[in-house]
Amino acid sequence: MAASAVSHELFKEGVRAVLHSWPVLQIAVDNGFGGVYGQQKADWMVDVVQQYFHDNADLQQCEVEDFIADLMDQEFDTVVDDGSLPQVSVSLVKVFNQWQQGALQQLQNTINTLTQKKSQRAKVTAPPTQSDEDSEEEKQVMECEASGSSVCRTDPRPPTTQDEEDGWTVVRKKKS
Repeated sequence: MAASAVSHELFKEGVRAVLHSWPVLQIAVDNGFGGVYGQQKADWMVDVVQQYFHDNADLQQCEVEDFIADLMDQEFDTVVDDGSLPQVSVSLVKVFNQWQQGALQQLQNTINTLTQKKSQRAKVTAPPTQSDEDSEEEKQVMECEASGSSVCRTDPRPPTTQDEEDGWTVVRKKKS
């Protein structure tokens, strides 16, 4: 019985390693897509996916993929379309097969590899903001809109247009 509990815990660790090393889930958690309880939802997802494998015999990759896609949509309001969902599903099926066949040392090696991969993941940062001049103009416009006064006016100069190489026309405000 104790060996069974240890192997079940190892499978759970495998599911956790796969899901927590998945950039899509980490970005969703880091950016609050799941609300204030995003990390708890990610941890809950580990339990739910583990239980899904235990409750369903002979799961195919596409079934796992659909299940995880539904979880991401329902819990994190996220549609995964970066091509990583099939990879995660394959990894989960692999971890389950290793556990089911009793290849616990191989499963531990897979977990270690995934854990190292997680620690090497890149951080997502916000793009640089506009220049200070643009910020001042925006503040003026926002103040005008907020005050509701007809006295406040913005620069009356007309915008300029510029044709770009790709066929788009960019409209910019003239600088003084």
